[in-house]
Parts: sequence; C-alpha cells; structure tokens
Amino acid sequence: MKRLWRETLAVRLWALRNVFLLYFVKPSIVEVNERRCEIVIPLNWRTRRRDIGAMYLGTLCMGADVASGLIAFHLMQTRRLRVSFIFKDLRAEFLKRAEDDVHFSCDEGPNIVALVERALASGAREETTVNVVARVPKKLGDEAVGRFAMTLSVKKRAADSQQRAGNPA
Repeated sequence: MKRLWRETLAVRLWALRNVFLLYFVKPSIVEVNERRCEIVIPLNWRTRRRDIGAMYLGTLCMGADVASGLIAFHLMQTRRLRVSFIFKDLRAEFLKRAEDDVHFSCDEGPNIVALVERALASGAREETTVNVVARVPKKLGDEAVGRFAMTLSVKKRAADSQQRAGNPA
C-alpha cells in the first residue's frame, strides 16, 4: 500500500504545532482528495491498550476525526478558501477489537464540498453529518471494526482580523 509522504508530513507538522497527541500517534495518509480520504494509524506501544492488545478508543476517535476533517482541510488548501470548521458531536459504534493497524476511510467528499459551498454562499454556519468507517484489513479484510458519525460545522471566515474584532476598516 502506497502512502502519500508529502501529505503525511504536512499533517504531522501541523499536528506537532497544534495537536501534539495527534502527532504522537503518527497517522499516515493513504489517499486524500475532494471525494474521499483514507488514513492509517499504526497499532503500537503508543496506541495499544495493554490489557486487551487492541487500539485505544481515544485513538480510534482521533483517526475518524482526521479522516473526515482532512477532506475539508484539503478543500480549503486547494481552493484557497477562507472557512473554519469544527466538529460539533461524535457518535461511535465499536464493533470489533482493532488488533492491528487501522484504516479510517471517509467517502463523504461530495457532501463536504456541498457544505462548504453552502457556507460560502450564505455566510452563516452550516452543518452536515459525516460518516467514517474503521477497518483492519490485515486481519479482518473489509469488515468494519468501528463506525463514526460526526457533525461537521463550517462557517465562512471574516476577511481580516479587523472585521473579526468588530472594528471598521
């Protein structure tokens, strides 16, 4: 499986500066575009729950966050859009133990593109539900070990810091 080293490096450097715990678990990007995203988080001493030998649920949630958020982040960078996004909630179903490297995939790109376009057109905060599936292909093939549904909220950012502060230009 080929991994995208430039995208992986960019995510890890961003994480080193902004979310150190994400940097610590070392996610790798397999695919990212406006249609889908797939990342891998390795099962190792940093991510494994020692008593059961499976990936810790906090790490699984981080993987889902990155897989869905990276599509929005990629869209912002490639189109040079000034939007901010956050996740408002998270629903997770843990179906099986993740006892090897976990692949997180999000195929909600078209919904995220439409969401960003709605937010840019309206200027208001817009929301949609984004789904992510976690799999362990080395052990379970295409069978899901977890399913995540998160509400992604996007808003157009102010043109400059003066407008955000409420000061006239």
